[in-house]
Amino acid sequence: MIELVIDQRRKDLGGFEVGRVLPYAGRRMVGPFIFFDHMGPAEFQAGFGREVDVRPHPHIGISTLSYLFEGEMTHRDSVGAVQPIRPGEVNWMTAGSGITHSERFEHLRAHGGRMNGIQTWIALPREDEEIDPGFSHHDPEGLPTYEAGGLWARLIAGEAFGAKSVVPVRSPMFYVHWRLQAGAQAQLPAEYPERAAYVAQGVVEVDGRQFHEGQMLVFAPGQPVLFTAVTPAMVMLLGGEPVGERFIEWNFVSSSKARIEQAKADWRAGRMKLPDADDAEFIPLPGDPAPPPNPMS
Repeated sequence: MIELVIDQRRKDLGGFEVGRVLPYAGRRMVGPFIFFDHMGPAEFQAGFGREVDVRPHPHIGISTLSYLFEGEMTHRDSVGAVQPIRPGEVNWMTAGSGITHSERFEHLRAHGGRMNGIQTWIALPREDEEIDPGFSHHDPEGLPTYEAGGLWARLIAGEAFGAKSVVPVRSPMFYVHWRLQAGAQAQLPAEYPERAAYVAQGVVEVDGRQFHEGQMLVFAPGQPVLFTAVTPAMVMLLGGEPVGERFIEWNFVSSSKARIEQAKADWRAGRMKLPDADDAEFIPLPGDPAPPPNPMS
């Protein structure tokens, strides 16, 4: 039933730690999911430095999905979106042929507080890798929810459990947030060929084994999976139909190595527009020198 267990690897992104799960040497993708970071959990005191902010940087070939349990951050991108995200909300950004964005923590900097959430990248199907970039924001009231028997569930994106999310995905997939009370049971059906579950909080039992916060379980296809909450727990369910091999270098994802090289050249040469509200700085390509002020106009 369980093919693989992946333990998160803690990474410091400059004053802010994340737990990276995907990509992993033994499993690059689960369905179209090619990147999975647990942001925090972290406690911030008011007045922390701007080094925690994620400066403007580029993407191609993917959609990014940001979802918070606690905290607040502000998204800005090159198609003109400026959007705070709060717990339970979804920021869905499609990079396609190319987009740049930043993530700022003004609210936490002003007030302090906790940050805890998940950011994941979803690879676009080959025929959609070069679509126009775009952005959409979705409030929790518009997402399907379910509650019974100690289980609360929200369908964030895709289709599962007979429901469909409004988030505009481009391939068959599912992404679900579960909260379970201690002793509660819930089952993941077998409808998708690639499935995984990430324990975001607490302890759960699956197939007679216990798993804790920071672990992703990747399941073999064909059989439903029963979860029992040993403690109060949060679990993220994810997966879908595979989209084929993808190459990933820095923030670029593509089915073509040549396309990634072109994206690197475009970023280095200043051919990718920065967010209007963030045109004074950006993250240089790894290995390149730090940029001068206002290098792109």
